Amino acid sequence: MLIRRAGRGVFTTSWIKPEWPRSMSAATMENPIENAIRAGLSKELAPVHLEVVNESYMHNVPKGAETHFKVLVVSPQFEGLPPIKRHRLVNDIVKTQLAGDFVHALSIVAKTPQQWDPNYTLQPSPNCKGGFGK
Repeated sequence: MLIRRAGRGVFTTSWIKPEWPRSMSAATMENPIENAIRAGLSKELAPVHLEVVNESYMHNVPKGAETHFKVLVVSPQFEGLPPIKRHRLVNDIVKTQLAGDFVHALSIVAKTPQQWDPNYTLQPSPNCKGGFGK
């Protein structure tokens, strides 16, 4: 969790690792946001194919951060929905699943089983330019 503290007119930023209940598995503790996204999409969309890729390492964030994701989800529930409604559905599921945790960027590829090509592979996003177009 990233927090900002003010002291004498100066802001400092600190990375605080959240404390997780002891009952959580090691895998969940390692990637809690990625796993929450995966669990929510699996439960709500019953996908025939799902990929959740954490691309945070490509950005100027603390090591181990979970802020930038790319999702590929193939579900029959997308039948008859235009792309914008598919994306809204995925965003709503992720928002509900994370319950207040922060995701800075979520890239979504949402297909129906008929649109899905099993040979398709997600392309990596371009490298971050630092947020200021550098």
